[in-house]
Amino acid sequence: MDLALLRTFVTVHRAGSFTRAAALLGLSQPAVTSQIRTLERQLGRPLFLRQARGVTPTSIGDELAHKAAPHLDALVEITETGLDDDSSLRTLHLAGPPEFTAERALPALTELIGEDGQGCALRASFGNAEETLEGLSAGHHDLAISTARPRGPLLTATALCDEEHVLVAAPRWARQSGVGRPGHEPKPALEQVPVVEVHESLPFVSRYWASVFDSPPVAPGTVIVPDLRAVLACAVAGAGLAVLPRYLCAAALERGEVVALHDPAVPPLRTYFLVVRTGTLAMPHIARAHEWLQRASADWC
Repeated sequence: MDLALLRTFVTVHRAGSFTRAAALLGLSQPAVTSQIRTLERQLGRPLFLRQARGVTPTSIGDELAHKAAPHLDALVEITETGLDDDSSLRTLHLAGPPEFTAERALPALTELIGEDGQGCALRASFGNAEETLEGLSAGHHDLAISTARPRGPLLTATALCDEEHVLVAAPRWARQSGVGRPGHEPKPALEQVPVVEVHESLPFVSRYWASVFDSPPVAPGTVIVPDLRAVLACAVAGAGLAVLPRYLCAAALERGEVVALHDPAVPPLRTYFLVVRTGTLAMPHIARAHEWLQRASADWC
């Protein structure tokens, strides 16, 4: 069987579309379609069901991808690093949410690279869960950190750690909203405080309100900035309340730059997953980074 056909097949399976696969492979869409049809004729079975938006693998297609993808990834690894004994440098391509990756994962992996000397290089990129998992599936990344657990057999996820979310604001908002006063009802008072968030949909505040108050938030976002570190800076400056991971705002809380506006009995949590393409943990540099992050995460909880 032609390995080029298998490579095209795995790329289509991961991309979920002939068009996206063609862009990833640097081929025309008709060329990708022709290669898939050739492979289907050779196997005598359909591999994909064509739909209006992309393609869905058949059960045979899923089985073939599950068996072939790890071996193709290993071949790509060989061609990228070479057969020369002097070509021992491996590059780990990591993707994840910007704040957690920058504050947690990258410092840990930098320690690993320092321990390994010249044996490993690191390339990182940031994105949301959907972008990160799509890039991992398409082969752009080796290892991904995601707040969503992927489905299907092509990606394997391991729970990494939980992060606690804290409702914070500058001290003046705590005084103004009456936090801590006897008989104080937090929810009505908090709904008078402006909101700082990463998106207009208020994902962090909405999740906190649903978990703690069993209702949606009332106040709209006053400041919207797509980075939690910037959200913290705005909260410190007095722009309003924010819901932040404790690891990100712990130092500001200790310094008194922000205060916790509420202390629920069960704080909202969010789980991070460490995700790889199934079978790629056979590659030593990916396996080492995977294990190293799991060990480091014991100190993050």
